[in-house]
Formats: sequence, C-alpha cells, structure tokens
Amino acid sequence: MGSNSSRISDLPKNEYLKKLSGTESISENDPFWNQLFSFSFPAPTSSTELKLLEEATISVCKSLVENNPRTGNLGALTKVFLSRTRELRLSVECQNHIFIWQTHNALFIICCLLKVFICEMSEEDLQLHFTYEEKSPGSYSSDSEDLLEELLCSLIQLITDTPLLDITYEISVEAISTMVVFLSCQLFHKEVLRQSISHKYLMQGPCLPYTSKLVKTLLYNFIRQEKPPPPGTHVLPQQSDGGGLLYGLASGVATGLWTVFTLGGAGSKSSSPELTSPLANQSLLLLLVLVNLTDAPDTPNPYRQAVTSFKNTQDSSPFPSSIPHAFQINFNSLYTALCEQQTSDQATLLLYTLLHQNSNVRTYMLARTDMENLVLPILEILYHVEERNSHHVYMALIILLILTEDDGFNRSIHEVILKNITWYSERVLTEISLGSLLILVVIRTIQYNMTRTRDKYLHTNCLAALANMSAQFRSLHQYAAQRIISLFSLLSKKHNKVLEQATQSLSSSLSSSDVPLPDYAQDLSVIEEVIRMMLEIINSCLTNSLHHNPNLVYALLYKRDLFEQFRTHPSFQDIMQNIDLVISFFSSRLLQAGAELSVERVLEIIKQGVVALPKDRLKKFPELKFKYVEEEQPEEFFIPYVWSLVYNSAVGLYWNPQDIQLFAMDAD
Repeated sequence: MGSNSSRISDLPKNEYLKKLSGTESISENDPFWNQLFSFSFPAPTSSTELKLLEEATISVCKSLVENNPRTGNLGALTKVFLSRTRELRLSVECQNHIFIWQTHNALFIICCLLKVFICEMSEEDLQLHFTYEEKSPGSYSSDSEDLLEELLCSLIQLITDTPLLDITYEISVEAISTMVVFLSCQLFHKEVLRQSISHKYLMQGPCLPYTSKLVKTLLYNFIRQEKPPPPGTHVLPQQSDGGGLLYGLASGVATGLWTVFTLGGAGSKSSSPELTSPLANQSLLLLLVLVNLTDAPDTPNPYRQAVTSFKNTQDSSPFPSSIPHAFQINFNSLYTALCEQQTSDQATLLLYTLLHQNSNVRTYMLARTDMENLVLPILEILYHVEERNSHHVYMALIILLILTEDDGFNRSIHEVILKNITWYSERVLTEISLGSLLILVVIRTIQYNMTRTRDKYLHTNCLAALANMSAQFRSLHQYAAQRIISLFSLLSKKHNKVLEQATQSLSSSLSSSDVPLPDYAQDLSVIEEVIRMMLEIINSCLTNSLHHNPNLVYALLYKRDLFEQFRTHPSFQDIMQNIDLVISFFSSRLLQAGAELSVERVLEIIKQGVVALPKDRLKKFPELKFKYVEEEQPEEFFIPYVWSLVYNSAVGLYWNPQDIQLFAMDAD
C-alpha cells in the first residue's frame, strides 16, 4: 500500500502489495513494513466499494497463497504486527499517533488477507500458511510456537488491555472485527461447526484465562455506545524539524489519516442513522458469536458460562467456586443500554440471552420499577411486525413470554399508566396501562399471523403470554377488552368457515370417490385448540379477577351471542360453564334494570353485580402457566441467525454472498 495509495482500484497494481504477495521473502526487520503500513485513503462509502475492496484483496491473496509457502511473508507480516502490539500501550501513553496508525494499518491488512484465506481454504491449510518461513520451498517452522493462536491471543489482549481513547478507537474496532473474521469459517459450512481449530484456540490454552475479561469488555463497549472520534481529530501534528522517516512517510497522507479503510468509516455497509457506535456494534456481534459457539466434546463454552453467571457490581455475595469465568458489571448501566438499543436484532438477542440464561439479570430486571422502559421497545417491535424479520419478532415475543412467567411482573404492568402512545395508530390511546397495551399488541400480532404468515409457533407463544397474564388482568382498558372478544369472534368465524368447507367436501366426495379430500380435520383441530386457549384465558380472568375487570364483562355481554354455539360443543363444554354463568348472571341483572341503558349505567350495574355474584359458583380450573423451553439443539437456530446478523450488520465487512454456505444468500 504505502503512502502512494489513494483509491481502492489502485490496490491490485500497488507495488507494496505486489512485493508482499510476490516471490521475494521479506525480513521482519526490513524498512518495507513501515512503508507498507503508511497508507491512507477514503473509506469505502457503499457496498459497491466494499465489493471492489474484496475483489482487489482476492487478487493479492491468490498470489500470496501461491508464493507464501516459499516466502513465509504472511508469517513475517504477523510477527511484525505482534511485535508492535507489545509496544502499543507505551505508544498510547506517549501519544505516538504514527505508531498507532501504522499498527492499525498492519492489522487491517491482516484482517483483509485472513478473510479471503478463510473463504478459500480449510482451517488446517490456513494454520499451515502461518507456519511457513523463509527457508527452502514448502518448509515450515519446526518450533512449538503457533503463530495463529498467538495472533488470536494478541487480539484479545488488544481489546481488553488497550485504553479506549480517540487515538485507539479505530484499532479497537479493527481488533474486534478481525476476531469476527477469524471465526467466520462457520459462514462457509452448511452444517453447524461442532469442532474447529478456532474454537479450540478460544476454549483452551493461553486464550482461556482472558474469557471473563473479554466478555466484560465487550459488554461495556455495548453499554457505553462510544461514538467514533470526529473526522480530523487525529491529524498528525506538524513538526518544525521535519520529522524523520516515519513522519516523512505519513505527512503527505495525514489529511485522511483516521478514515483509512476503518471498519467504522462513514458510509460503510451498515452506516445507518441508528448506528452511532461502530465499536458497540462490533462488540455486540462478536459477543453473540462467542456465546453461541458450540461446546467442545470435553469443554463447555466458557463465553456462555461467563455470560450466564456474571453478577451486579452491587452484589457483594461471593461467587460459588463451581462457577468459572465469573465477573461483575453495573446492571443499571446494562439495563439502560438494553432499553435504548432494542431497535436492532442483536440487542434484542442479547436481552433474550440474558433473561433466559442469567438468573441474576432476570431477577434484577423483574425487580425494576420502570419496566415500561424495557417493555415498550419490545412491544414496538411486535407492533411493526410487517417491517421486522421473523427472527426479531420471535425473540421479542419470547422475551415477553419469559417476563410473563413472573406473577409480580403480571401485576405491576397494570399499575403503570402510559399517556399518548404515538406509534399505536389503530386508535388514539391517550391513557392506558402497560398491561392493556401489551394485550393489544399481542392480539394484533395474533391477528396479523392469522391473515399472513399462519405460523403455529408464533400463535402458541402469543397465547401462552396472554394465558400467563390472564389471572392478573387488572382494570383492562375498554379497547383491550373489546379486542379480546374481537379475536374470539374472528376465531369463531374461521371455525365455522372450515366446518362448512369440511361438510361440503365430505358431501362432494360421496358422489366422486376419485377426488382426494383436503385435510380439513387437521385445520379444524388447530382452530379448536386456539379457541379453547382463548376461552381458558377469558375464564382465568373471570375466575381470578372478575371484580377488577368490568370492561371485559361489558364486552362479553355485548357479544354474548358469539358464545352460544360453544355451550354444547364437547371440546368446550367444561370451560364454558363459568363464562355462561357470568353472561347469564349479568344479563339477568341488566334485564331487571330495564331497557335503553347507557354505557355508564351498564358498567355501574356490572360493578354492583360483581359484589353480589357468589364466588363459589365459579368452577376452579388449574392455573394457566406456560414456561418457555428452548428447543433441543438450539444452536441449529441461533448460529445461522447470529451469522446472518454479522453478515448484514457488521460495519465495513463484506463477504461475497455466493461463497456463503450457512444460510441462503441472494447476490447483491
């Protein structure tokens, strides 16, 4: 590259890159490295430029792949970088901009080469390329050092030990991105990798002691959401004495110094208005990749252990000796960051992971008195279901299901009163409880699913969340009560339609035995299962909190005819007893009160009737409680999901979609 590089299109012809990938071996002490690392040009500003960078890198890599067994230049480059990282902390303390800049550039080159090498060859061949030295053709190092493992450990140390300042921001992002690239071999396998050289490096040996420190650093990077330094912050200061060799190399390119291909560069693939912190974004993606690595045959994933066991900084109780990789973090700061960042899939996935697997975090969050700050962004994800991918919707829904497993949560959400929910457009909601809003959004999700995706899994989880809350329904908003009954009405109509189709199909089959029958029985079974669930939810509310919900009784009475057909249905007779009793009891009282009653008068009669209704007449049913259980082999879902987030969200990283095997990709 060198100080002459100015455009991506120049890279294949660049004399320094030609020398690096050529047939000549380059000593680790050669001044060439300082020249190679002294480059700067504007960062890629579009996916087209990122693709150009990829293509330019591939041409250099192919030449290096061919010549490296004889030259050992990849190993020499890595050793030069490693020697620089040992001096990095001192350079930061001395504000040595040039040294940090060149070290960043060295890492950037390694990252670009590593990405293509991983795509082009097996891990075993990659490991072999890091052993070649300048000897005779094809010879390799016979000593015990593993340069690839040393590089990975050095990256971890760089991430955890380098203080985050304006001058170190970009190299910190680069180190995290290089680790993501290091683990990207998964992208090029259709099956989930269960044994891998990269996994082995991370789960044992010299990298293992850094586990908790790395996880803690990545979490704090996410929490702090540090923005990149403004352009021009790091322009090298002018030196009156003319500088010397390094300054002479750098002075001609200082203007663009800190926009060098950096993985936080403006306009890169994921540069969107909401992505204000490339460091936080890359840190979260790397953390999710690490947490979702499969366990080794004899070793559980240490990064998952760290994420599932860390505690609040205010928790002074000792860690059990059985918990490895334990650490503490400020839960208040973590909670705030999670509330603010739920627009992204990766933040929602982190929230799911912590709620599901870290009991300390779950207990802390459920004890918060401002749960609306967390729940409202989740509800907004579900409300805008048309604009979200299915995985993001599933994660948001499962988070609600986990939260509704707690009775305290189910009670407290009805005590939180919200005003003017602007994103809810079906109806103006000037004042509504968080609980009623949650019911509205979940019911809307069910109705969307019924008419669009027809996903049974989504149906089941929505209904499970409503069922968990039903015994604690309190002071339901009249619109929420209406929507519960409206959903039942929709299901009733669908049931009648399928029943009619089944009857007609059966009649026509009697006259024509050659026509195969559609499986209406299965459709009917699914609808009846959902209808019963809705009846159980209504029944649970009436049995446990009738006196708190006059609006639900009002909605039941208004649509009482809906329930008539289910009174004698064998699948619903038992659950209909209480609903039928409530409808009959209050209908009788309204009849006694006379005709032409106002809404206010009806509600008054209902409130009076609630006191008069003998509770022992309502049949008791088992409490509705559903618990989220992760499916067997969850990695089959989560690993492709995480890597799809990396592919779509990692700043400044580009992979050719035609090369990716893990999930189906369309070409740009």
